Order: sequence, then structure tokens, then C-alpha cells
Amino acid sequence: MDIPWWQVIGQTVASEFSDVPDLAQATRIVLRLMLAALLGGLLGLERENKGKAAGVRTHMLVAMGAALFVLIPQQAGIVPADLSRVIQGVVAGIGFLCAGSILKSEDEDRVRGLTTAAGMWLTAAIGMAAGLGREATAVISTVLALVILSLVPVVVKAIEKPEPRTLLSDEPKK
Repeated sequence: MDIPWWQVIGQTVASEFSDVPDLAQATRIVLRLMLAALLGGLLGLERENKGKAAGVRTHMLVAMGAALFVLIPQQAGIVPADLSRVIQGVVAGIGFLCAGSILKSEDEDRVRGLTTAAGMWLTAAIGMAAGLGREATAVISTVLALVILSLVPVVVKAIEKPEPRTLLSDEPKK
């Protein structure tokens, strides 16, 4: 006796979703991906508040993508040596994405976008940490990154010497 077509479809769909065998695994996946998105979003929020091009959504997607790239092979039971190659690929790929955010101004002798690129690179690393189940490492890294992005500019500005002003200047007043 043949199995009815709707049962074949039902069994096929069920087998395609069998990579999540139980509620514990589903919870683990959701937790890791949500944490990656949340931490990436925090970094992106800081960058967006500073008016930078790569903001909340970009950082969230980078973190979640990196988490997913390491979570899938880990779920599949990949050996650590092969997982290191996956990580190398993610690092190289995110480097390519970051390179697109770096611009050299022709009229000025300045390079722009380095902090944005470094931030996205770090966001990918934080996403990988979350994806690998290193949640505490991901949170600590995010806190340190936020400290660097918000406090270091204040410290640098306080340390920098102001340019000397002269009373007589050849520059026209604006």
C-alpha cells in the first residue's frame, strides 16, 4: 500500500527541519543568534548615534551572520580543525566587507572609515563568540568595545594640545 502524497510531503518537511532535534537545541540556537544580534545592535547603535554609515542593522546582520557561520558547522558535528577553517573564511569575508567602508579622500590626506571597519570586524568576532556558545566572552568584548568607542575619544581630546592662537592672523575672519 502506497503512502498518500500528503503524508510523503509531511514526512519530507519534518525531515528537513530535523536539524533541531529537541527544545534544548532550539533554545540554544535562538539564544545564541539573539545574543549576537543584540550585542551587534548595541555597537551599531553607538556608531549610528555618531552619524556613521554602518549602523544598527548592519552591525546586527554582521554579528548574526558570523554567529550562524560558526553555529551551523558546530551543530553538524564538524571537527575543531575544520571549524578553524570556517572561522578563517568568516574573518577573510568580513575583511572584504570592511574594506568597502574605508575611503581615502583625494582633497585631504586622510583616510576615513577605519574605525567603522574595525568595529564591524570586531562585531563579527563577537558574533562568532556568541555562535560558539562563548556568551560571556561576547558580552565582555562588547562592553570593552563600547568603552573604547565612547571614552577613548574623550580622553584623546583631553590629552591633545590645542593649537596656539595668535592675535594677529593673516586668515580672514568668518
